Parts: sequence; structure tokens; C-alpha cells
Amino acid sequence: MTTSAAIKSSLRGSNALPLRPIDQVMDLERLGAMHQSRLSFMRILVRHVMRERWQIVMSTMSLDNEGYGTVIYEIQTPHDLFSFVIFSDYLSPDERNDRVIASKWDLTMALVGGKVSQAYLEMLRKNVPKQEAGRVDSRVFVLSRANRSARNFDYVVDQLAAGGQPDIDKIAKVGYLYRTTAVYGSGKLGMADWEKVSTRWPDFARPFSAEMFACFMLRNFSLFQAEHIAKMRSPATFNPMQADIKRYFGIGNSTGLGMAPYLMNHPMLINQWVEMRELALARVRQLGLYNEDAKEKLNRLIYRVQHHMSETHTEDEWQSQNNVIVLKDLALLSQRLESKLDNWNSLILWSEETCSLQGQELLVSLLLELHPELVDSLESHHGSDEFLDLDPVMPVQTLKQVIENRYAWALKIDFSESGSRDIFWYRSEEKMEPRLGQAATEKGKDKQMALGVGYAVRKCYDQLCDYIKIFPNHSTARFMVTKPKLRGIVRRIQSMNRCVYGDIQANLLDKNVLPMHLLRAKLAFFGVSKFDPRSKLWVRNTMFQGAPLLEDIGGSFNDDWFMPLAPKKGGNV
Repeated sequence: MTTSAAIKSSLRGSNALPLRPIDQVMDLERLGAMHQSRLSFMRILVRHVMRERWQIVMSTMSLDNEGYGTVIYEIQTPHDLFSFVIFSDYLSPDERNDRVIASKWDLTMALVGGKVSQAYLEMLRKNVPKQEAGRVDSRVFVLSRANRSARNFDYVVDQLAAGGQPDIDKIAKVGYLYRTTAVYGSGKLGMADWEKVSTRWPDFARPFSAEMFACFMLRNFSLFQAEHIAKMRSPATFNPMQADIKRYFGIGNSTGLGMAPYLMNHPMLINQWVEMRELALARVRQLGLYNEDAKEKLNRLIYRVQHHMSETHTEDEWQSQNNVIVLKDLALLSQRLESKLDNWNSLILWSEETCSLQGQELLVSLLLELHPELVDSLESHHGSDEFLDLDPVMPVQTLKQVIENRYAWALKIDFSESGSRDIFWYRSEEKMEPRLGQAATEKGKDKQMALGVGYAVRKCYDQLCDYIKIFPNHSTARFMVTKPKLRGIVRRIQSMNRCVYGDIQANLLDKNVLPMHLLRAKLAFFGVSKFDPRSKLWVRNTMFQGAPLLEDIGGSFNDDWFMPLAPKKGGNV
């Protein structure tokens, strides 16, 4: 048994837990119906920050009265010292652009290993504000940038300066002061690569933990900066923001098609994320205690989620309809809890017969929330070696069986049908972002990104069947000699056959493909909330809303900021 297999076996326990079927779990629409959970990366990060009592202090504060200048936070973790460096610069309204092609931002940031000397700070000052146009070294883990919310930032500063507080109803519509437009890590632009980070810095050895920490720090700085400007503007009347209102502010994010290629190009990693979530659910279904106390906790969570969704504002009709459907599902769930239930498994089975996909997957998140003792131990097992290995000695007959068993979904698709190959994916040189092209009317299909996994499997299978008719006893190696262009897809097929879940089951070349499902899936793993699609190609969302503040570190913590609610006017929730 391999080390990875041994770990997974120990996580499941002596008796194999009943995991949901591959065809059910890896369906694209279901993946796009997921919600944040205890195993989302933001939740995992905050648990470590709070329980390990990271010491985060502002070691350098060099902001002028308008909030422009430099700030450095020093972060002492259980293992190392890190620095978070922020450059705040004036940005005229006509220069403000949230697109990847922007060249200036209100804030630019870097997460750095160790203490920052004056000489190193000057190097960062010359490069970090340039983002993609600059270069840094391997002491840097993360680069990011952010712009102020046009609707909230100045309004909040004005309110605090005048001695008031932000209006809760107004904040509920846009729950952040800044929105990040990109977060870079894993070796880009000269930064430390993932292998170095994951092996040498245990505090950030979980996927995307350094990137999530940068957003967490941005959120806290945004609150500090707003108060600083308000205080400098009117010291006599300035009123600090109430703590409960502070916690309700998150960080805004706009996510486009850039996330879609990641999901398809890292199948081993996505499989691992899905497997941990499914393993957590399996534990709850089999071992979770169902009693009156648990039922009462679930009812309170349902109430919270209902109000959270009612506070989620979107102009998108598709998302609005989804929210309405989920609210109906939650009402049915509350009614169901009034009847006799034997265990959580029966509730899951009921939801699969009664609720929408969104409702079903929300129930999964709710049940994980009830059982931290069964779920949280899985938080350190989201990493995976991203190697797709070719097995040259595998008989071609075995390879054929693997395709028929693991990729039956791809073989069911009729790629000769009209519309089944109308879309191709490419990276725009002008915008530096992934785009969808129409195969019939647009040029550039020869430069398309290899995201049509289902179609690639179909082509491989057809050529393999023809080969087997002539050489039924050959190995995969000999097949590869005659079909070298198929090496990549064969490597993927064989590698994913060793996974529990494997590839996302969708034809991304179909004219009706909805990329939003891909975006939602990855964002749910990150832990974002309040999805607000602006088209079928990009979505606004909020990060860390309701999370603890830096000043909360060292106090009591019970990890209870799932689907946060707006604070009540005149007091805490």
C-alpha cells in the first residue's frame, strides 16, 4: 500500500465508509451547486490563526492623512516569522480598473518570509506595485492587489469621521471596503514555488493557505485604513467602528474564466479536495449523532442560512432563482426535521429525492458544520502530488476497460451532434485572460487550451479500439509508439483511474456549457459567500465576511462564522 493510500485508509477507519458515487459527485452541475463548509480553505486558515494565537503586529505604519504610504505587519506563527507588506498609492478614478490588464491599483501587497530590512523594502517598493511587470525573489510567497469599493469606502470614512457608524442595510448590499483583482503565488514572477512553500513553511503547507492569508490581512488592513483616514480627517468627532460591524465586512472578489482551466489542469488536486469533503460527509452519515440537541443546532443553522441568503443581493436572474429555490428547500428541510428521523443518512437520502442540487449540497455543508469532531481532522489532507504517470506495461485491453469504466460519461456524449464542439477555450493575448471562442466563426482554434477532456478521451478510445483489432495483445507502450499525440490523455486516463473520484464529468466544448459551475466549485472550496454573477463568465463574491478580526486573536474562539448575518441595529447579533 502506498503512503497516500495508507493515509486515506486510516482516515476512513477500519470499515470503509460509504462514499457517494463518482457519477453523482463529479457531475459539473452538482459541483457548481456546492457551498462553503468547515473544510473550505478560509475556515481552515482562520482556525489555525486563532487556535495557535498567531501574533500579528503592525511594525511599520507610514501612512499620510489620506491613507497613502507603506505598512508592514509582522506575523509570528508557531514555526516562523513572516511579513506582510502593503503599498497604498493614489489612484485616479479614470485609472481604476479591476481587469487583469490594469497597471495601477489602490493597494499592492506581498507576503514575505522573515523580517523586511530597509534594503529589501526598497526592492519590494520598486516591484510589488508593478505586479506582473515586476519581479521578486523566492522570499515572497504571494503578490496581490486591490481596489477600493466605489460604493462603500468613502461612505464609511465619512460616517466614522462624522461620529456615526455605517448603515447596516447599505453595507449588506456590498459587504467590503476593498476587492482584490488577483492573488498570485506558487512560483509566479519569481516567487517561491509550491514545493518550497509546502516543505519548508508548515504554516502555509496547505493548498492556497498563503493566498487566503493575504486576503485575510487585506481585509483587516482595509478596516484600519478607513478608520485612520476618518480619524485624520476629523479627530474631534471621529468614532471608531463597532466591532460587530467590522466583522461583517469582508473582502470583495471578482472571479472570471481564469479559474476554469485550473480545475481541469489539476485533476489530482481537485480529486483530493472532493474526496476529503465526501469522506467528511460519509463520516457524518455513519457516525454523526442524531438527537434533539443536534436537531436544534441544525434548525438554528437553517434559520441563519435563510436570513443570510435573504441578505444576499444580486441582479442576476439565474442566481436569484437559485436563491429562491434554496430557500424553499430550507423550508422543506425544517418541516422534515419535525418528523421522526433515524439518522443523518436518512435525511441525505430524503434531500436527494426532494431538494434541488443547491439544496442537497447546502445540507452537506450544514451537516459538516454540526460535527467538527468528525470533519476537522481532514483539513491537512487537501494536498496532492500533481503527477500524471504513464503506465507503459498496461495491456491495451486493460486500458480500454479503464476508459469504459471510468469514462463512461465521455463515451455517452455524441460529439458528432450539432453544438457538441462549438466552443473552444483560448487565452487572450490582449486581455491576458481565458476566453471562449465560437469554433464556426472565430479564428484561433489551433491555439486552443486543452480543456476538452471528454472529447480527447473519445478520440483516444476510438483509435485504441481500431488498434486492438489488429494488435489485441500489445502494451500501452507499443500503442504510444504509433500514437504519440495521445500520450497526454493516456497518462491522464491511467492516473485518474487510481483516484477515488477523478475528472469533472462535463463536455466543456458544448455550446451550452456554463462556466459558472466551474467558478462556483473552486470558490466553494476557497470558502467565499454571496455569489453575484455578472454574466455566465464571471462572478462577484465576498471573502472572510464574519471572520474574526486581528484584535480577536487571543480571545475565545468557537469557529462559528458560517454564513454570517448582518449585525442588528443598535447591538450585536
